[in-house]
Amino acid sequence: MAQFLEIPVSRLDGNVLEALLEEFATRDGTDYGLQETDLERRVSQLKGRLERREMALLYDSDSEQWDLLTRERADEFLDDTIE
Repeated sequence: MAQFLEIPVSRLDGNVLEALLEEFATRDGTDYGLQETDLERRVSQLKGRLERREMALLYDSDSEQWDLLTRERADEFLDDTIE
């Protein structure tokens, strides 16, 4: 069973956070709507959503992978981990 942990972005080095956000923003299938947005703006938007706690950074200790999820979806994963 997957073991998810929420990583507080305030504990990450700024360069590490920037690299994670850039990687996420350039993933295949990441859709930002009808209007094309440059990478710097996408990273800034993601950072803002993390700071406002609209999104969360989760780490799966079993697969050693991470992902950004909406707060609601992250809470579902974290609740499943507790049970």
